[in-house]
Amino acid sequence: MMDDKQAAEEIMALRSGIAAFESKQFVRAYELLLSLAHDGHPDAQYRLAIMYQNGLGMVTNRVEAVRWMRAAAEQGFGLAQHGLGFMYLQGECVAQNDAQAVHWFRQAAEQGLTGAQITLASLYEEGRGVTKDMEEAKRWYAKAGSAEM
Repeated sequence: MMDDKQAAEEIMALRSGIAAFESKQFVRAYELLLSLAHDGHPDAQYRLAIMYQNGLGMVTNRVEAVRWMRAAAEQGFGLAQHGLGFMYLQGECVAQNDAQAVHWFRQAAEQGLTGAQITLASLYEEGRGVTKDMEEAKRWYAKAGSAEM
């Protein structure tokens, strides 16, 4: 079990890692986020996935990108669910799979991520990965619209 001091140190390391990521200091971000990702922090896992996927501060590594994106997504981290949905939709780092894309976009959409709601609506509209359903498409477009207001 973690004591208060350890918890505070982890929070500071996570904040520092995110700040390094946001300021494009990717080598430093990697150093700070890697152990946190191994400890199960989904925000750290998500950012590592982005770095591996895009070769930010490191060589591109599709296997690690999917590993970390999935780890964060499976913990319910909405941005990672959205990201994994796009990986499946576009066949980036994984085999293209519309049904898996729908699954992950739905997870993110149900958490209120507007972009995921719009993408899910368009998948219903096109019948990609799901049976074409204009009513379901309209429902998700409406949710996305109300989220922006």
